[in-house]
This record gives sequence, C-alpha cells and structure tokens, in this order.
Amino acid sequence: MRRISFLRHPRALRDDERGSTVVEFAIIAPVMGLVLLGGFDVGHTLYMRAVLQGVLQKAARDSALESGSQQTQLDSIDRKIKSQVAALANNGTIEIKRRYYRTFSDVAAAKAEDFTDSNGSGKCDAGEPYTDSNLNNIWDADGGNGGQGGARDSTLYTVTVSYPRFFPIYRMVGGSNTTRVTAATVLRNQPYADQGAYGTPQVRNCP
Repeated sequence: MRRISFLRHPRALRDDERGSTVVEFAIIAPVMGLVLLGGFDVGHTLYMRAVLQGVLQKAARDSALESGSQQTQLDSIDRKIKSQVAALANNGTIEIKRRYYRTFSDVAAAKAEDFTDSNGSGKCDAGEPYTDSNLNNIWDADGGNGGQGGARDSTLYTVTVSYPRFFPIYRMVGGSNTTRVTAATVLRNQPYADQGAYGTPQVRNCP
C-alpha cells in the first residue's frame, strides 16, 4: 500500500478527516461538563427548596399555638425542622425567624409603619418621627413584630438554609460557593382566647 506524504501533497492533508471526532469532542466536552454540573446544581437546589417547604408546612401546622410564651413547644418545633433539614444538608446553617401580624392581609402587605422621611433616605433614621402601631418601641419596615404572637395573630414563619454547593461549578465560572434556600408560610394562631389589643399607636423618634 502506497503511503501519501502530506508534505508533498498538502491537498491530501486538507481533505483528510481522520481524528476530527477526537478534536471536536475535546472542544465540546468541557462545555457539556459545565452544563451538566449546572443542571445538577439547579436540580438539587430546587429539590432542597421543595423538601424545605414541605417540612415547613408541617411544622407550621404544629406551631399553631395559643401564645409565643410556650417556649418549650416552639423549641421542639424548631428542633424538628433542623433534624429533617440536616438529613439533606448536614453541614448547613439553619436560620428560623417568626414575625407576627394582626391579620393575613397585613402579612401580605408588609407595609412599613408610617414615618416622616425628612432626609429622603427611604428609612426611618436621624430622629425622624414615626407611628409605633404595634407599640414595640422600634420602627418596623414590614409592619410586623418579632415572635410567635398571641391568639388569632397571623405569624409569618420563615426558614433559611445556607450550605456549601454540592457541585464546584461556581469555582469555574465565578460566583458564590454557598447556596441559600428560603421557605416561608403563614399561619393563624389558634383562637383559644380573644386577640390581644396593641393599644393606641404612639408617635416616637427613630435613632
């Protein structure tokens, strides 16, 4: 069999397609790898969010208590959430927050307490006067108050989980190496008594 010299026949080199598949694969493989890692990362995040929301909904039903003073029961519910989340992200950080409001519509509105924005900063500061509607002595940007609340109050129950990403894609393309997943639900405390009254709103000054 006669061999063709590519040095003597450059046209033969141009037309030779042997090994082209290897070259194409070498170009495409890194891109496909990044796409797959990104898909796995997004899929895991969505799965974590769905599981967290399910756990939170169940815990929220259990936390429909008469009063936030029943700290032992609240701590038990928080431990239940942490133990179930730890099964999916045992190296994660779990933050649980409760904010209570008078009604469901107040939760949805999340309206800041009225204040006079003298300096145009968009927040209550520099001694500006505000109306303390819930009488907790601070200006609330969402109109709520910290804690579980009392009878018939609507409580916004929020859980945030932060954990290192399972796939190192962000080391390659930049960005944060930490995933943050948040789930929230609203519940109404059981009507074991009449809803408490905040009293007459007071005008105070922000720090």
